[in-house]
Amino acid sequence: MRILVTGVTGAIGSQLAPRLVASGHDVHGLSRNPAVPVTQDAIRMHRGDAITGLGLQEALRDVEVAYYLIHSMEADAHHFAQRDRVAARAFRDAARAAGVRRVVYLGGLVPPERAASPHLASRLEVESILADATPDSVALRASIIVSPASRSFRFLVRLVERLPVMPLPAWRDFRTQPVDGRDVLASLEAAATSREAAGRSLDLAGPDVLTYGDMVQRIADLMLVDRPPIRFGFTATGLTSRVAAVIAGETHELIGPLMAGLEGDLLPRPDHLATGLGVRLHSFDAAVERALRDWEATGEPLAAR
Repeated sequence: MRILVTGVTGAIGSQLAPRLVASGHDVHGLSRNPAVPVTQDAIRMHRGDAITGLGLQEALRDVEVAYYLIHSMEADAHHFAQRDRVAARAFRDAARAAGVRRVVYLGGLVPPERAASPHLASRLEVESILADATPDSVALRASIIVSPASRSFRFLVRLVERLPVMPLPAWRDFRTQPVDGRDVLASLEAAATSREAAGRSLDLAGPDVLTYGDMVQRIADLMLVDRPPIRFGFTATGLTSRVAAVIAGETHELIGPLMAGLEGDLLPRPDHLATGLGVRLHSFDAAVERALRDWEATGEPLAAR
């Protein structure tokens, strides 16, 4: 099967494309900078930009399944939402014209009973746009992905590593279901051919329901460090996100939107779980242990270990 992976040099795309090659697919990659190396010579790279439409027609020629792994993370909600909207519409139209059979999109869990944050609302809009590309399109929604390449997971690890005590604002008691990065990759691969997934939006969620405070404490325990929690009765996201970004060595453009989404539980829809994809899920502890090992295997030591 000929498959196109957009964002092929990103955290997910760079790991997904080699898996697809190993499964015998003819894999093509789309990137604004195709000179960035990928791990498989068998991947044919295309230069393209979903916002301008540059290169989409050539990259999508004869493609049966296309993965859309393009996201913006910026502080200006109007700006990134507009960019994502334009890119999704351009890709939808190009996929239709090319006769693509299925578009697979990876977005984020959406709160069912409250307004979504600007970034999650934008993810939902992109999902809706891409669903119009073909009736067989598949959307997968995930919460925090536990992987050394996941910037949200790296953010939590850096806080645990660098703070002697752990300040936890009021969002510490809200719950979510983080998912192992290996399970995300397996689910994405299965979504290319699954008949049950055709035309559906499915939620990817690990087996453990955890509060954000629990996640931080479990990460500290698995890193074998003591980080006494200090519980605050306020959130003050605008201030705390800027402080946290500096401590973690991240940009506020990333951390601000992430923390803005911590306004309540972020749980999967029970009737939309991606169980039909046949992927066995790792526990949170197993996911963190593997992610920390892989992190250090890259030659990037964790000072707290």
